Amino acid sequence: MKDEFDNQAYLALDIGYGVRCAAQHKPDKVALGEGNQTLNYGELADRINRVSNGVREDFGLNKGDRVALIAPNCIEYPELAIGIAQAGTVVVTINPKLTASEIQYVCDDCHASAVFVHASAVDQVDMAKLTSVKRVVVIGDDYENWLAKSSSKYQFYPLAETDTFALVYTAGTSGKPKGVMLSHRSRVLTFFGMASEYGCYTPDDRTLAVAPLFHGAGFSFAIAALFFGGYCEIAPKFDAATTLKVLKESQITNVFMVPTHFQAIFDLSEKQRAELKPSQVKTIISNASALPQVLKKKAVGYFGEGILHETYGSTEAGIVCNLRPIDQLRKERCVGLGFACTETKVLNDKGRPVGPDEVGELFSRSPYLFSGYWGNPQTISSMKEGWFSAGDLAQIDDEGFVYLVDRKMDMIISGGVNIYPREIEEVLYEHPAISDAAVIGVPDRYWGESVKAYVVLRENQSVNSDSLTKFCGKTLAGYKTPKSFEFISALPRGSTGKVLKRELHNR
Repeated sequence: MKDEFDNQAYLALDIGYGVRCAAQHKPDKVALGEGNQTLNYGELADRINRVSNGVREDFGLNKGDRVALIAPNCIEYPELAIGIAQAGTVVVTINPKLTASEIQYVCDDCHASAVFVHASAVDQVDMAKLTSVKRVVVIGDDYENWLAKSSSKYQFYPLAETDTFALVYTAGTSGKPKGVMLSHRSRVLTFFGMASEYGCYTPDDRTLAVAPLFHGAGFSFAIAALFFGGYCEIAPKFDAATTLKVLKESQITNVFMVPTHFQAIFDLSEKQRAELKPSQVKTIISNASALPQVLKKKAVGYFGEGILHETYGSTEAGIVCNLRPIDQLRKERCVGLGFACTETKVLNDKGRPVGPDEVGELFSRSPYLFSGYWGNPQTISSMKEGWFSAGDLAQIDDEGFVYLVDRKMDMIISGGVNIYPREIEEVLYEHPAISDAAVIGVPDRYWGESVKAYVVLRENQSVNSDSLTKFCGKTLAGYKTPKSFEFISALPRGSTGKVLKRELHNR
């Protein structure tokens, strides 16, 4: 492969560049592991090349075409994501727990031409009416047979650093999922920022990927390990005891977790935690929602000082802030200072900077910013001087540290996954017995937040929580379905008719 790569004059910051370099220098070094399966860098690069060549030659796709990847964490995930992107096509990462209608919406919206799907999500794909999809390959024997037909030789497919490598779907104010376009450049620069900020992405480091790879953050923290020639262990699913065991026995040096994971670890008995305590972990990154201070103190006490980072960001903006280990217990309920090469500011409703500790809307600007929303190319051009806001309210103290106050758009984060109330409300409105509904997140000791629905019934109608759970489950993924319902006579509304969700939170 060395000669093949050296002959290529075009060197771009594409998502697969780091793996190609590692395969060139140390092809026998183990890159990936899942259970008893391993891949060295030479094997990983060959499989990535087969994916790229298969997508272009067998599927007949062209630069910019979209390919959906619907899978949980598995050893095939990195090669598929990188291979699709290396071909100049766009990987569309989809949660395998979505329902058939939700998968259909995403694939229709981005006009996906092909789908790679894990066996666990085949039923949803079979039920979905994917009108634009020409090919479906099931990860397993079907995938291995398809892969074997393609050449393992590296083929250079021209692309620019600013080309979109991934579409990650999130929901906006309308409640409908929106495709966030991420360029090769923004993601690769994120990797370099992470290496600088966290100090745990070298060829000698060992990463555990326990967060979902279909999520923007979970993907970045795992693929960064491969980009810099390190080792990445794939965890198919999270289990607290198993995670600690892998951290200890596999000599893992860094891991990215969400608050739910920490809660599960500290739900274990003291004896279990003592027996499974890892000693070589040097970096733990928490993200997706605020880590409660009580858990933060436990984490520092158990894993040790100088290890825990708490990071804040969004799919669109990338990583915005990082609370470094030295400040974890000094700055309570804080998300830290601006991430590497990131500017932050807090503005009031008139667009003017607020003073220290005053509340306003948080904006950031960095090289990690998304390229826009799919189908809405004006997104970036409408942003004033490149500043982006996810709609979160925040304060900045006199040292420049950022504190999140509220989620302006009422987004719920449960178990590290973003949930958007409007989407759930729209489903509830379809029930014939319901006249009005509002959805909020309520504190949950394990999940961080859980979904609660307030429901107003039509006159002379009756329905119970169990039937509503089943009704929602026909359209919504399980994690979006409300965990509790409360029936009330009317929703609190302001003078303009807007539901006053703060009053619901205070009930």
